[in-house]
This record gives sequence, structure tokens and C-alpha cells, in this order.
Amino acid sequence: MLKKIERGQQFVWQHTELFRCPICFATMTKQSHGLACQNGHQFDVSKKGTLYFLTHAIESGYDASLFQARGRMIQSGMYQPIIQRCAEALPGTRLLDVGCGEGSFLNLLTEHGQPQVSIGFDIAKEGIYQATNQPYGDFWCMADLTNLPFASQTFDRVLNIFSPSNYQEFRRILVPGGKVMKIVPNANYLKELRQAFYPDNLHKQQYSNERVLSKFFQEFPDATHERFSYVFKIPAKRQRDLLEMSPLEWGVPSVKKEELYQHPLETITVDVDLLIGTKPM
Repeated sequence: MLKKIERGQQFVWQHTELFRCPICFATMTKQSHGLACQNGHQFDVSKKGTLYFLTHAIESGYDASLFQARGRMIQSGMYQPIIQRCAEALPGTRLLDVGCGEGSFLNLLTEHGQPQVSIGFDIAKEGIYQATNQPYGDFWCMADLTNLPFASQTFDRVLNIFSPSNYQEFRRILVPGGKVMKIVPNANYLKELRQAFYPDNLHKQQYSNERVLSKFFQEFPDATHERFSYVFKIPAKRQRDLLEMSPLEWGVPSVKKEELYQHPLETITVDVDLLIGTKPM
């Protein structure tokens, strides 16, 4: 069995055409430890089998425990209807997961949809390191959303789940007719958790995605829009993970957290919009 570093090296050597230098934007070529551009900028594959494309440090605020809890909740089936719908549009494609975190969404989508090539990236090394343990997903790297280290017109699908967008870069890397598949929270998403964490703060209990939707349809006027809204019964062994899987817990008093640890939620509302926009031919 190949080591992670060997798998990573083999992937980038076989797919050099997917990458471009994030420093000077030149094409990449194979070199002994990873990739390099004609201007001498070199990117070595790490022992974890990843590439580090960030040109400066970026703090995500997400730690390893959050990614672990998030991954366990995704694996528990919390988003299964959404994953099945997304997988329908993936077979035979080159897929890029923007803000992939620990890779659980891409892992399940790759398992179901079987794209030809799947790459996930994030700014958080804790997430990427965990992603390298996923059974599916071809390659993982650390990169900046505003300066993607990928060549123009190389991907068929961009997956954008609960993460920021850069539509200029998305259009650049997509082939004509390629699609952006974006999932955003809706008004009732995790409403029970928001109410439990902030019972006296109506502002934090409420959420609107109107600005996000407006921006997406501005970029892709012919986009499709589907809503998924259902109540998920949380497996008993995952009830604590729900409390730790998102930034919603940041700022919650320790007394309130302990109260919820002792009396965890048993159900949670999943309420999201799936937006699919197409780059013109």
C-alpha cells in the first residue's frame, strides 16, 4: 500500500494540467517532490499527501475537535437527502470542493457520484489533515479562495457547501457549461440549536440567506433553486457532536454548554437551499 505522500505525488504528477502557480500564475510541471513552475516556485507534497498553496497564513478559527464532530454528524446521515441529490449531477466529472473541511461531504459525494477526479481544499490545516484519512477523494490541499491554484477551464463542477464563494474564480476554473453547486442555510436551519444556545438573544436565533441568494442569481440568472427542509433524529451517540460541530457554540457560556451536554437535543431541523448555476457555453 502506498504511503500518503506517495499517493499525493502520483496524483499531482498525473494531473499537472489541473494546477497553476498561485504566485505568478504560470503552468506547473512535475518535479522530484511535487510541482514547480517555470519561474522556480516549488510546491512539495507533504507527508500527509497534501500541497500547501497559501501565500500567507490565514486563520480559520476552526480546530480539530470541531472538524471531528462535524464529520461524525455528516456520516450519521444528517445530510443524506441533499448528498443524494447532489450526487446525481456528478458522474464523469472533475469536481472541486471549496472549503471542504475534513472532507466528509466530498467523501460521500465521490462514493455516490464517482466523478473522474475529485479535489478538496480548505484554509484550515486541521481539516485537511483529517480529510487525508477519507476513503474517497483523490487529493486534498490548502489554498486561498481568492487565488485558486488551479488552471483555467479545468473543472466541470464546483461544490460550495456552507462556505464563502468567489464567483470570479469559480467561472475561471470551470469549463463552459460547468456548474456551481452551492448549499446555503435557510431560516430554520439548526433552529433548535440556536434557540438552546441563545435563548435570550432573538438576533442570534434568526437567520436570513436573502443576500446570498440575491448574489448567486445575480451571477447565474438562470440558476435552479431547490429547498430541503426536514427534521433529523439525532443518534444518541451523536447528540453531543451536534453541539460541537459548528461556530454556533463560540461565545456560548460554559454553564449553558454543560446544561446541554446533560440534556442534549434529540432532533434537529435541516433547512437548506441548493443552488445550481451554469457557466455559459
